[in-house]
Amino acid sequence: MRVALFLFFLSVAMSAQAAESWLLQLDRWGNPSFMTLHLQDEGGKLSGTLDGDSLTGMRKDGKLRLDVIDKDGKHYLYKSSASATRLQGSADFPDTNDATARASHTFSARRLPERSPTAPQRHEYIPKDYSNEFSATRPPVLTVWPGDTVHTTTIDSGGVDERGVTRALYGNPQTGPFFVMDAEAGDTLVIHLLKLKLNRDYADSLDAIVGRAQSTSLAARASTLGKPVRWKLDHARGLASPEQAGAALRGFAVPLRPMLGGLAVAPPDGPAVSTGDTGRFGGNMDFNEVVEGNKVYLPVQQPGALLYLGDAHALQGDGETSQYALETSMEVAFRVELIKGKAIGMPRVESPTHIMTLGQAGSLDDALRQATAGMTQWLQQDYGLSLSDSAVVLGGAVEYTVANLAGRSVGVAAKIKKALLHENNTHGDAAAATTGQRQ
Repeated sequence: MRVALFLFFLSVAMSAQAAESWLLQLDRWGNPSFMTLHLQDEGGKLSGTLDGDSLTGMRKDGKLRLDVIDKDGKHYLYKSSASATRLQGSADFPDTNDATARASHTFSARRLPERSPTAPQRHEYIPKDYSNEFSATRPPVLTVWPGDTVHTTTIDSGGVDERGVTRALYGNPQTGPFFVMDAEAGDTLVIHLLKLKLNRDYADSLDAIVGRAQSTSLAARASTLGKPVRWKLDHARGLASPEQAGAALRGFAVPLRPMLGGLAVAPPDGPAVSTGDTGRFGGNMDFNEVVEGNKVYLPVQQPGALLYLGDAHALQGDGETSQYALETSMEVAFRVELIKGKAIGMPRVESPTHIMTLGQAGSLDDALRQATAGMTQWLQQDYGLSLSDSAVVLGGAVEYTVANLAGRSVGVAAKIKKALLHENNTHGDAAAATTGQRQ
């Protein structure tokens, strides 16, 4: 019996050692694509998946061969040199425009680390530089696993840190990206905002009113606006007030409510996106419910998700109508979780009291439509409601707020009180993981 148990556990250990995960980068005519490669090695005989497509292969004498069949039955051949941690080679693909032709592309891959220890970890990350793009090609600053917590800092939208030192180019520089193990396209990343703590005593804004909020008569009177405003942040009292307030604003103060203006995962393959822009991946959302204690859900579109965060605000009114909110720096702690195989249409935010979907588009009308569609998806996926049921709930309970007017895109949030809903506990069951296209 003891021998049998020993052999069983030895077999399990050997099997675990043979399982490998790789991040593969394919170069298609100068355009990079990223895929997750899972391999099982049994004495050089390989099996597994590449972005969800099944594969077989061989590893021998420092060489590796992979035969991949996609969901449409098309064949891809990968050949490379292989070390313990790196692959380098070329791939033979079907031609995208000629069914009788083939195309050759180079690729490389790095082996992803295995988790040790297995318990969730707390990571301290001190930023060395910052990104002004949401990009899949920027090297990750840290690798984390679902359940892990990260403690880090951000700088303000002008690139200034907590000591008043310029550290990056203006334009919402971001901390990150953080590579989340096991995250793949078609999953949902959940970011628990555990702490958003201001780490300096001032913030900067403008005496502006964004053009989208101006009537014709207001625009005629607003030509002198746009001057900088320095705010004093009173941490002890939890208030912000203009430092050089005139007589009419003497004593004016508003409650601090620290938030992240920027929170995003990497967008899909293609050109990088400016940190001033938004999309399905999140981005410069400037939504004042991205605060401590809330959860943000973002649809994963790249291996590892690649999470970015920044553009800290001491507080912001709905819409960020002054073009800049109270821009400052911040100490941040967050925890990541992963919902496998569940695709969502747009960013979601959950507070202790509300569920919220954020529509982002070029007009308020389109943003409203997106927010509404996103809410009906949430009600279906997690609360088991039909479209008819959802229409009844929306008609009696939805709240709409203007999230952002200051960016190139605008944002509208749809909110519903959680107390009105009975959760159906269908997390992860409503959507299957998607497979990235490689052609």
